Amino acid sequence: MSVSVRIPTILRTYTGGNAEVSGEGATLRDVLAKLDSDYPGIGARILDESGKIRRFVNVYVGEEDVRFANGLDTPAPEGTQISIIPAVAGGC
Repeated sequence: MSVSVRIPTILRTYTGGNAEVSGEGATLRDVLAKLDSDYPGIGARILDESGKIRRFVNVYVGEEDVRFANGLDTPAPEGTQISIIPAVAGGC
């Protein structure tokens, strides 16, 4: 199943500068594994050592934040857009 993956600026060094790449997989976990296979090293920037999404990275499948869905087991239907968005912190 083919999906599109939006890559944030900070991770585009892994994708040759591409802001969007295609991915494959039935679940987000599958898509991220394929993404790391195609663009070595990018997976470690998205997932921590225990294989969970890093706390400062937000991932959306379509319009849904996967933290409030099924996490890495969130289905990734064909044609879906997956967005990887680094968290932004601020303060006064």
